[in-house]
Amino acid sequence: MLTPGGSVAMVSPHNVLDAHNHLHQFADPEAVIDAMKAAGIDGCVVNGTSEEDWPAVADLAVRHPDFIRPAFGLHPWHAHHRSAGWRDQLERLLDRFPAASIGECGLDRWVDEPSLDEQLEVFLPQLALARERGLAITIHALKAWGPLLEALDEEPPPEPGFLLHSYGGSPEFVEQIAPRGARFSFSGHFLHPRKAGALEAFRAVPGDRLLLETDAPSMPPPAEFTSHPLPDGQNHPANLPRIAAGLAAALEEDPVRLVARCTENTREFFSSERRL
Repeated sequence: MLTPGGSVAMVSPHNVLDAHNHLHQFADPEAVIDAMKAAGIDGCVVNGTSEEDWPAVADLAVRHPDFIRPAFGLHPWHAHHRSAGWRDQLERLLDRFPAASIGECGLDRWVDEPSLDEQLEVFLPQLALARERGLAITIHALKAWGPLLEALDEEPPPEPGFLLHSYGGSPEFVEQIAPRGARFSFSGHFLHPRKAGALEAFRAVPGDRLLLETDAPSMPPPAEFTSHPLPDGQNHPANLPRIAAGLAAALEEDPVRLVARCTENTREFFSSERRL
């Protein structure tokens, strides 16, 4: 299922995996999944971000066990809306889904509320939980690179490492944090000309640490890399093959080899008894 196949010559790599999306946010996830499979996508990691949407992620994982790997996390934007029992709920879901990972969680200084201190109150326990259980963890980090390093000093990351999804930091930070177990996923948002500088960071990513994602329905790519347009600027996860081709062109790499490598990296990072 995960061996590379097909051709990526311009728009259609096969056996590609989406390392990060929010499939449960679509009105008709079943139709979206059908389109993803038709586009050559073999599976995806669906991330919850709050107690309110964890049940929807769980429901999708139950209905599509061979396609969806669930991830449950408390996003920094929702840290101030958590219940007193949020961690207990999270642990129950991780018990129920042994193949799940933790995420999306992290730190964000782009927003004024909640405060960084309140974000840390939920991020640090999630780091600890990932380490205690030996689970991969997906991290949202925006304008918070220094605090992220301090958090990782306080709560060392889990043995499987951590994914900086839709990585928007510098090439220098790649070199600084990769030895600590970081992986880096590329989203189509960085194919916009105004984001060209971000490609320099992905040129610095070690080959075994690069993953592909859509962050759908967020982070839409430019029109020329959109195979499945949606209204209201939404991003369809079936755009991933064109996004992969766009990254391969930007990095001057063979697209078949790039997809095969990213697929293997994704499988390795999220590995468990039930593989993607």
